[in-house]
Amino acid sequence: MLSILQYIIALFKIILICLFKTFQKRTIMKRTFYLMPTLLLVFFAQILAAQNPSVSGTIKDDVGVPLPGASIVVKGTSTGVVSDFDGNFSINVEDNGVLVVSYLGYLTKEVTVNGQSNLVIDMVQDAASLEEVVVVGYGQVKKSDLTGSVSSIKGEDISLQAVGNPVQGLAGTTSGVQVLQESGQPGSNLSVLIRGGNSLLGGNSPLYVVDGFPIIGDISSINPNDIVSIEVLKDASSTAIYGSRGANGVIIVSTKRGKEGKTVIEYSGYTGFQKVSKTIDMLNAKEFATLANLRAANDGDAAFFTDSEIASFGQGTDWQDEVFQEAIIQNHSVTVSGGNDKTLFNISGNYFSQDGIILNSGYKYLQLSTSIEHKINSKWKVSLSNIINRSKSNSIFSNNTERGAGVLSGALIAPPTVPVYDSEGNYSNVRQYSFSPDILEHPVAMALERKQLVTKNSLLLNLNLEGKLTKHLVFNTFVGAQHDSSRGDNYSPSIFQPSATGSASISYSELTDIINENLLTYTNVIGEDHDFKLLGGITSQKTTSQSLNASSTGFLSDVLENYSLQSGNTPGTPRSADSEYSILSGLGRLNYGYKGRYLFTASMRADGSSVFGKSNKWGYFPSAAIAWRVSEEEFLNNSDDISSLKLRASWGKTGNTAVSPYQSLSILSSVQTVFDDNLNIGYAPGSTRSNPDLKWETTAQVDLGIDLGLFKNRLLFTFDYYIKKTEDLLASIPVVLSSGYSTQVTNLGDMENKGFELSLNSTILDGAFKWDLGGNFSVNRNEVLSLPGGGDIFGVGFTALPAMSLVREGYPVGVFYGLVEDGLTDDGAINYVDTDVNGEINSLDRQIIGDPNPDFVFGLNSSLNYKNFGLDILINGVQGNDILNYNLANVADGFSFGINQVSDVLGNYWTPENPDPNAKYPKISKNTRYEGSDRFIEDGSYVQIKNIKLSYSLKGDDFKFLPFTNAQIYVNAQNLATFTDYSFYSPATNTRGGGISKGIDQFGYPDTRTFMLGIQASF
Repeated sequence: MLSILQYIIALFKIILICLFKTFQKRTIMKRTFYLMPTLLLVFFAQILAAQNPSVSGTIKDDVGVPLPGASIVVKGTSTGVVSDFDGNFSINVEDNGVLVVSYLGYLTKEVTVNGQSNLVIDMVQDAASLEEVVVVGYGQVKKSDLTGSVSSIKGEDISLQAVGNPVQGLAGTTSGVQVLQESGQPGSNLSVLIRGGNSLLGGNSPLYVVDGFPIIGDISSINPNDIVSIEVLKDASSTAIYGSRGANGVIIVSTKRGKEGKTVIEYSGYTGFQKVSKTIDMLNAKEFATLANLRAANDGDAAFFTDSEIASFGQGTDWQDEVFQEAIIQNHSVTVSGGNDKTLFNISGNYFSQDGIILNSGYKYLQLSTSIEHKINSKWKVSLSNIINRSKSNSIFSNNTERGAGVLSGALIAPPTVPVYDSEGNYSNVRQYSFSPDILEHPVAMALERKQLVTKNSLLLNLNLEGKLTKHLVFNTFVGAQHDSSRGDNYSPSIFQPSATGSASISYSELTDIINENLLTYTNVIGEDHDFKLLGGITSQKTTSQSLNASSTGFLSDVLENYSLQSGNTPGTPRSADSEYSILSGLGRLNYGYKGRYLFTASMRADGSSVFGKSNKWGYFPSAAIAWRVSEEEFLNNSDDISSLKLRASWGKTGNTAVSPYQSLSILSSVQTVFDDNLNIGYAPGSTRSNPDLKWETTAQVDLGIDLGLFKNRLLFTFDYYIKKTEDLLASIPVVLSSGYSTQVTNLGDMENKGFELSLNSTILDGAFKWDLGGNFSVNRNEVLSLPGGGDIFGVGFTALPAMSLVREGYPVGVFYGLVEDGLTDDGAINYVDTDVNGEINSLDRQIIGDPNPDFVFGLNSSLNYKNFGLDILINGVQGNDILNYNLANVADGFSFGINQVSDVLGNYWTPENPDPNAKYPKISKNTRYEGSDRFIEDGSYVQIKNIKLSYSLKGDDFKFLPFTNAQIYVNAQNLATFTDYSFYSPATNTRGGGISKGIDQFGYPDTRTFMLGIQASF
C-alpha cells in the first residue's frame, strides 16, 4: 500500500512541477501586463510621498487559505496593488492610513494600519453575493429561481461522514430519499428509493448523472472527496428533461474542477476498524444437545446424545464468533488543483481498502480522476475529464441462502457441539448427525477456502466543447463514454458439496455506453423585468453489453483452482450473451422570470427507444412549473421576520423503460435434440412470448411546495406535497402453456404514490459558539390502483415457505400475504385461522399480514462549532415498516430440521407436561412444520445514530512552522447505536431487493459499527 501511495505522490509532484512552471511563466507575463497601470501609479505615489513606509501582509479567507488576486487600495487615493499567488502584498501607506481590501464573493474590509509593518487580513464571505447555484438537468439555476423540487447536498457534507460509497451519505440527510442495503458487505451496492417505488418489473433506482453523463449503474465508484455537490431531482418538472429515465428521480453528481490561482495540494485520509454491531443469541452446545434429545423423545426415537456427552459439551463452538472478525478500513485521497486565466486543472488519486467483518472478505479500489479546462479564445473553451477505477472484492458472503449453504446461515445453524477443527487439524464434519441437513457446510471452511473474487475496471470519459456564438447564444457539444468490465473467479474445493472433486467457473462481462449531446442555450434579459433562458438539443446514446461464462467440475487437485478449467473432467456448458440498445432524443426547456418574482419553467422531451414494440418506439414527456417569490413583493420586501418566501407548483410526465432489450421481439434459443441416434443442435422459440405492443411505463406527477426563510434566513423551511400516478406498469405474466410459451412481458396496471416532505434547517447560535440544527421528515403512501381482471401477482417464493410478497388492487406493492396463527392445538402443533371457515387450512385462508412500506422516514443533523472544535451528529430513522424475517424459518423451527435454534426457544415451547396453547413455539419434533404466517413478520422500525464526528481544525497562524494552509484532525464513529425491536442483524436490510419482493431478510449482512481517525489538510 505504501508503495502505491508513494508512487501517486511522486507522480503528482512531477505533474505539479511541470504545470506550475508553465502556468507561472504565463501568469507572470499576463499579470505584468495587466498590472502595469497599477505599478506606474505606485511608482509615482512613491515619488510624491517618499516618506510613506512600506506595509506588507497576507490576505486569507475565513479558514486561513490565501486569496490570490485580492485588491488592496489605500483609502482616499488611487494607490493600490493586487495580492500574489500566496495572498501576499506590499504597499506604501502612511502610519495612520486605511487599507480597503476587496475580493469577489467576500465582504469589503477596511483595515487601519496603526504603524504596523506586517498585516494578516482575514476576509469574510458575502452570503448575499454567493447565492447558491443548483445543478439541474442540462444546466444550472440560482436556488432562488428554482421552480421544482430539488434537494442539494454539498460534497463537504458527504465527506464529513467518511463514507466509501457516496450513496451512504444520502441516508438521513435528504427528504424523500430512503437508502436500503441489499447485501451490506464491502463493495456491494445500495438501493435508493425517491418518493417510493413506481415499477414492478424494472428497478426503482434513480438515474445517476455524473458531470452531465447519465451513467449505467450507480455512483459507488466515485470518490466522495471528489464531489462538489449532489442534487436530488424529485418532482416531474425537474426530471422530465430526462424523459424515459426520469420516473424514479434523478441524482446529479458534480465533481471538482480546478480554480484559478495558486496550485493547491489536498490530502484526506482515515483509518479505523469495524466490528459487527449485533450477534444473535443461539443455543450453546449443552442446550443444543438437550433439545435434540427432547426431539428424539417426543418422536419416539433413540436419544442422540448421552448424558455424559451433554455434561462434557459446555458452551461448545460459537460459530458466529468464529466467522466474524474486527476489520480494518482505510482511505487515502490526494488532490492537486489550480490554474490560470487560460487553463484550469484538477487531478486526484484515491485508494480505499475495507476488510469485511466476515473472514477472508474485503473490498479494495484504486481510482484516478483528472479534469482540465482550457479557454481557446474569448469565445470557445474545451474541457476533458475522466475517472478510472479498478476494484477487487472477495465476496464470500451471499444473501438468500438456505440452512447452512452460506457462510452466515452456516454460522447460525451449525451444531455448537462440533469443534471447528478435528483432532488432526482438519475441518470437522458439521453433518455428522443423522438429523443434519444435507446442504449444511462448514462455515469457517466456506469463508477461508471458497473463492469468489470479482475484479472490476471502469472508465468514465467526458469531452465538452462550448462556444459563445453570440452575446446571448451558447453552443455545447458533449461526447461521453462509459466502459465497465468485470471478471468473476470462483472456486469451490473438493471438501464442499455437491461436488466432491471441486468446481470452478470464470465469468466475464463488459458494458460500453456512448453518448453525444448537442445543445443550444439562449439567454437574454429584455428591459429590466423579463429574464429568458431557452434550451434546445438533440442527444443519442447507445449501449452494448457482452457476457461469457465457463465452468468445470471434477478436479484431481485443488491446487490449480479455476486457473485451468480444462483440468476438470466434466466441463460445463459455456454460455455467452450479447445485447445492444439505443435511445435517440430531442429536448427543450424554457425558463422565464418576471421582475425576479414570477417564475415559469416548461420542458418537453421526446425519446425513441429500441427496446419497445414497433408501434410504441417513441414517448413524449412534457412538464411545466410556476413559482411566486412572495418575499419580493412590496408588502413583504421590508419584513423583519420573513426573509424569503416562495410558492411552487409543478406537473409533468416521466417514463421508465424497465425492460431488457428484445422483450418485444420473438427470441430463438438453442436446443439439443436426438435424431437417428445423433445429438443435434438447433433453434426453437424461447419461453418468453413476444409483445409488439410493448410500451413505456409513464408516471405523471403533481407537486405543490413552499420555501420559507425566517429571521434573515436563520430558519429555513421547505414543504412539498406530491401525487404520482404510474400507468401501463410493466410486468412478466404467465401465459397459457398451449401457446408454446410460459411468460410474456406486458403493460398491465396502474399505481399511485402520494405523500409529503418536510425539511427544516436552522442556525440557533451564530457567534464564537455556532450551532446549526436540521431535520427532514417524509411520508409516502403507495397503492396499486388496477390490475388486469383484478388478479394478484406474487413475488419469488422460498424453499421452506411459499411466496409471501403480493401485489393486489387497493394495497401497497409487496404487502406480506400469509396465514394468521391462533395459538397451538392440543397436540402442540400450530393452529392457523380458518379464514373461509371450511374446516381446512389451505392457500385460501391466507390474508394480508404486513406491509414493508414505512409510515415515515426521518433524519436529524446537528453541527456544533466552538473556536477550533467541531462536533457533527447525524441520526436517521424509519418507522412503521414490517420485515419478513425468513431467518426464523431456519433457526426458530422447533428443531424440525435438526439445526441450531435461537436461544429464545428455551422455555418457550409446548410440552405434554405443560400444554400451553399460547406458548411461543410448538412441540419440539421432526414432524413440526411451519407455514408462511405472521410468525415471521416483525416490526422493522428503527432509529440509528448514523454518524458522530469530533474534529479539531487548524488554520491561519497555526501553521507558522508547517507548510499547511489548513488542516483538520478528527475521530468518527458510524452506526454507534441502533434502537429497534427487530430481532435479527439489521432492520435496514432488503436482501431480495426487488420491486415486489422487498422488506425481506434472508440472512442479510449484519450492521457494522465503525471507529475511525482521520485527517484533512491543504498545502
